[in-house]
Amino acid sequence: MSSADRAFIDTCKDILEKGTMVTDEKVRPKWEDGSLAYTKKLFGVVNRYDLREDFPLITLRPISLSAAIDEVLWIWQKKSNNVHDLRSHIWDAWADETGSIGKAYGYQMGIKHQYKEGMFDQVDRVLFDLKNNPCSRRIMTNLYNFEDLHEMHLYPCAYSMTFNVTGKTLNAVLNQRSQDMLAANAWNVAQYAALLMMIAQVSGLEAGQLVHVIADAHIYDRHIPIVEELITRPTFDAPKVTLDPTVTDFYQFTPESFTVENYVHGEKIGKFPVAV
Repeated sequence: MSSADRAFIDTCKDILEKGTMVTDEKVRPKWEDGSLAYTKKLFGVVNRYDLREDFPLITLRPISLSAAIDEVLWIWQKKSNNVHDLRSHIWDAWADETGSIGKAYGYQMGIKHQYKEGMFDQVDRVLFDLKNNPCSRRIMTNLYNFEDLHEMHLYPCAYSMTFNVTGKTLNAVLNQRSQDMLAANAWNVAQYAALLMMIAQVSGLEAGQLVHVIADAHIYDRHIPIVEELITRPTFDAPKVTLDPTVTDFYQFTPESFTVENYVHGEKIGKFPVAV
């Protein structure tokens, strides 16, 4: 069983068995038919993935690693807030007529700030510090800019990455305020594991542990039967995921820089409703 399967199954079981049903009419999300989207939630979930042991790609159902990486590069490399720069259509529901999602995600990554060493945006500051200040405990990004929240079409869910170097190993903590377990968990884990690999490689380091901290881990009411079936499926060994070793510039990575081998997985779960 892959680390991604183990964490997903255990977290979903905990939510289903110990979670709290949220049926307050003050909830924000709604289903496509206008009904309020209720959840069963668990507070303060922490999952740990060691990339030296396996790549956390779920096998209970197929996940397109290429599409997941395209999204994280949309934010971290393109620093874009326009869905026209993204291959998939997962953000279309939050975009305006121009394709913009407001001052969210990639927009925040591209804002330059003054440091004593010069002007950097958040990504370039991380890359600079990992090469020049690897012992620093201040290597982090934060998308939750309170000044711009009113101009974001959706507040950032996965909002912060903190990087830490131990010897020649790069570890990271991903902080997430909210996690839709069915729609986003497997996707987010895989894409941020891939991001850790990319940043480690261009920094001359080995990718180590990804610690995923979720404040509100939840399963939507209409997703519960799907999740209940999903976590009873057989699991398989994690696939082998490798990164093109010739790429030394973070801005040269593409989704095709990754190779996935021996990815055995269960059937697709089909289209399911997503609360907006």
